[in-house]
Amino acid sequence: MKRSFKTWIILATVVTFILFTGQAFAKDTTIKVSLWDKGPMSMNMLGNGPQMGMMMGNTRGNMPMAPMGITVSTHKVKAGKVTFSVTNISTALVHEMIVAPVKDEKAALPYDKATLKVDEEAAGHLGEVSELAPGKSGTLAIDLKPGKYILYCNIPGHYVLGMWTLITVN
Repeated sequence: MKRSFKTWIILATVVTFILFTGQAFAKDTTIKVSLWDKGPMSMNMLGNGPQMGMMMGNTRGNMPMAPMGITVSTHKVKAGKVTFSVTNISTALVHEMIVAPVKDEKAALPYDKATLKVDEEAAGHLGEVSELAPGKSGTLAIDLKPGKYILYCNIPGHYVLGMWTLITVN
C-alpha cells in the first residue's frame, strides 16, 4: 500500500504528538518539607534524654516528644525527579535538609559524637538545602530510584534531637 506525502506528514505529526504529550503532561513529584523545633530552648534537650536519631533508641522520626523534627507532605513517591520544597518554620534556629539513601533500616547513620553530626559522605549524601535561617525556604530537585531515603538536619545536635524522617520511593 502506497502512502501519500500528506499521509506521512499526518502520521509523523500524530507520533510526535503522542511521544511529547506524555512528557509534557508528566508531572514531577514535589514534597513539601517543614523543618521545625519547639523553640530556642530546644538545644537544651541535648544530652538530657534518649538520642532520637534513626535506630538510636527509637524507630521513627517526628516523635511527639522530640524537640525538633522534619515533617513531609508525603512519605511515598514514584521514582524519578523529586523536588523538595523546604521551609524552615522555626522562629529562632537555623536548620537544613540532607537527603541520603537508607541501606539498612535497622542501622543507625554513621554518627560522630564528638562533632554531634552525621558523617555525610559515609551516609551517602545525595543533595541538600543548607543552612536555612528561620522563615526561609529553598528547593532541591534530584532523581531518585526505588528505595528508602532519609531526610535529616545535620546542624550539630539536631539529628539526635529527632530531626529526621524517612520516605519511600517506588
